[in-house]
Amino acid sequence: MTFKARFFPQESRFLPGQRWLNVLFRTTHLVGLGGLGAGFLYPAVDQSWQLYLYLTLISGVGLSLISVYSNGIWLLQLRGQAVFVKLFLLVLMTPFPELKAELFILIIVISGWIAHAPARVRYYSLYHRRRIESLD
Repeated sequence: MTFKARFFPQESRFLPGQRWLNVLFRTTHLVGLGGLGAGFLYPAVDQSWQLYLYLTLISGVGLSLISVYSNGIWLLQLRGQAVFVKLFLLVLMTPFPELKAELFILIIVISGWIAHAPARVRYYSLYHRRRIESLD
């Protein structure tokens, strides 16, 4: 089996219990984001909010791994590319701590927009300049 066939299957794969894993990771992700609000939007005196950063990152990695396992095409679609943009914005908080609140809000806006956008937007590929669901 070729790399392309393995990484970009014609039909998406599913893990046993994938639905519940997604629910678990998404719920953990939301809890993490809620806690991050304290660290990014308000001047927290200690670093207790960092636990929420780790919850958010670990659950986000879990969600991403499930998506890539299902079909690597996710990486080429806006829904996957938005994750990389959000990570880049998160990294920007280190050299620009004065923009933490604005960058955090922008990350939430991108998340909400991509999650609730129609399929023609979520499945759009900037590389292919069209909606893609598999590599032909």
